[in-house]
Amino acid sequence: MPMQEFEKSYKVCGTCHYHARLSWQERLALTVDAGSFTEFDSTMRSKNPIGFPEYETKILQLQKDCGTQEAVVTGECTILGYRAVIGIMDSRFMMASMGSVVGEKITRAFEYATEQRRTVILFTASGGARMQEGIFSLMQMAKTSGVVAQHSRSGQLYITVFTDPTTGGVTASFASLGDIIIAEPGALIGFAGKRVIQDTIGQALPENFQSAEFIHDHGFADMIVSRNEMRNVLSRLLRMHKILPEAV
Repeated sequence: MPMQEFEKSYKVCGTCHYHARLSWQERLALTVDAGSFTEFDSTMRSKNPIGFPEYETKILQLQKDCGTQEAVVTGECTILGYRAVIGIMDSRFMMASMGSVVGEKITRAFEYATEQRRTVILFTASGGARMQEGIFSLMQMAKTSGVVAQHSRSGQLYITVFTDPTTGGVTASFASLGDIIIAEPGALIGFAGKRVIQDTIGQALPENFQSAEFIHDHGFADMIVSRNEMRNVLSRLLRMHKILPEAV
């Protein structure tokens, strides 16, 4: 498939339907209404809480390469006119591992959505907790789960979109708490790695174990949505849950 055609099809292979990974900029462009996005906490950046060697240098390089300060970008937008709070994780940034800043940005996005009575839509992609921040990264699991619960108690909608890969502590916390859980076709979704699980339980696992299709078939995702349909599906869900369009 020619690269130009591949780019026009949102990086979905026309032959095998493989969904390649997107940058946060690409994801934002094909999801939200042009000019509607207002970013939250754009200057928030990581420290080095446990003095991990060369961590600051690595972060600085990733900030230049990815065009963002951290592995998640959050903000407010409209999707076909329906307003929502959105978060997009970018696997290029240290495999979108969840450190203190990722957890804090997601927490603040949910707090804002609770106050303003907004739906939250999170596109998740992660290798899990960020080992370079030690216990501080693991603490984000409880913090983000707690703020999702507050948002839910306020009666607001939370939609998770699993993209490739969504694993580790992110799967074990806020990613799996959506009221509606969508997955992109073929996305890897799980907690521990397949080989770790096989070695632990001493059993062979199915070939498609931890794929979007497998978790959907076993009730852990509500629907699988192709990338070219995602924007329309999200807007329909917002309309179904009585989110008023911006013009009203």
